[in-house]
Amino acid sequence: MFEIKKMKSSNKTIRMPNDLIQNLEKLAFENDISFNQLVVQCCEYALDNMEPNQMDGPSEL
Repeated sequence: MFEIKKMKSSNKTIRMPNDLIQNLEKLAFENDISFNQLVVQCCEYALDNMEPNQMDGPSEL
């Protein structure tokens, strides 16, 4: 049977450089997706493609 899945989400306010926002807005528009969808996909891609040693957090000096 077909089941509609609803992802849980929360609102979070973040600050980004203006030029980054402009680039992301342009890319989202060109690909007919929302700014939010693009940011989520970018974050997921970055996390999925991190080197294993980067996942441990900052190393102590």
